[in-house]
Amino acid sequence: MNSIDKYSAVVWVKGGRVYPQLDCFGVINEIRRDLGMSPWPDFAGVTKDDNGLDREARKAMQKLERCEPQEGAGVACYSGHLVTHVAIVVKLNGMLYVAECNPGSNVTFLPLSRFKRRFLKVEFWL
Repeated sequence: MNSIDKYSAVVWVKGGRVYPQLDCFGVINEIRRDLGMSPWPDFAGVTKDDNGLDREARKAMQKLERCEPQEGAGVACYSGHLVTHVAIVVKLNGMLYVAECNPGSNVTFLPLSRFKRRFLKVEFWL
């Protein structure tokens, strides 16, 4: 990924799928497009409400392959047995980071190891 400047304009919006109004899933597809990768289905209207994120993430995983962390890989984050957050792996200055979008903090980039410590379990998918 060449520049993270674009993402300083992003504002977290629940269910956001159109730049610059994105949620955690919306930022995945925005970054995938910027990396020249095909976007995933946009899951319009899907949020964490009623475990919608968990349900749709699990459906998507059936069509994806689990992988080691690498640029462009989606990140499924678990709280208990539910997927409660998603993010994407990016490469900045030759190192792997996780880009995520949350209320209040909008888009942040955390080193992979630091990001992983925040969750019970994380999985990487391509």
